[in-house]
Amino acid sequence: MNDVASWNEPDGLYPRGTFVLAVGRGESPAVYERLGLRLSADAYRVRVVSDATAAPDAVTTRLKELFADETDPAPRVLAGSDTGALLALRLAAQRTITPHALVLAGLPGDVQAPHFPSWEEELAARTSCPTHQRRLTENGGGTLQSAVPPQWHDAPDISGVTVPVLGLHGSDDVISPRSRIRHQYARLPHSRLVSVEGGKHDVLNDAGHRSVAAEIVLFLEELRRRGRVTRNVDISVERGIARG
Repeated sequence: MNDVASWNEPDGLYPRGTFVLAVGRGESPAVYERLGLRLSADAYRVRVVSDATAAPDAVTTRLKELFADETDPAPRVLAGSDTGALLALRLAAQRTITPHALVLAGLPGDVQAPHFPSWEEELAARTSCPTHQRRLTENGGGTLQSAVPPQWHDAPDISGVTVPVLGLHGSDDVISPRSRIRHQYARLPHSRLVSVEGGKHDVLNDAGHRSVAAEIVLFLEELRRRGRVTRNVDISVERGIARG
């Protein structure tokens, strides 16, 4: 299956870990090029799989294959955006995949699909970054109004997820308001919820994507150094000035 976008560490550098990301509704791996380039520049291998809402079984199988590949270095981190974050949390809770840590961006507070009168209004709710808006449109114009797999309505017990978890959430996310998801992180034994000031739903690709990528690198480095994170639910990250 040629459905994975990949970015590797620069030649001559020893790889520091593997970051596997499941994209959100209507997204393609191609829109994560900026994140892939930034993390790989710090010698982390990055693998991005396609939208699981379109083919949940196939994407789950692909994720299992990636985590079974022992040629990719540890620590191996499972990440997701939007419903990709929901899937990552479910897979860890069900022990379908046993990552060393989770990174969850824009975790949905409700598995019901939101409604927008127009594509332009959806774009405005998802991101204030013009580059990301353009890439979403050019890469198929996939929408958050896609159906969520019915089995995802049955929430697993996430209190048994004992690996470190980094949550990234925009303070201005109207699609999944932070107030609706804070209780989820409170149930996780080792979680850190980072509030990105001014951030919208697509927080990995929003206007503050540089600050968000830096926060992920700090988390990965702490994971390598200590094997865990200090629990802290509600840290603020200042949004970057540069846009896209």
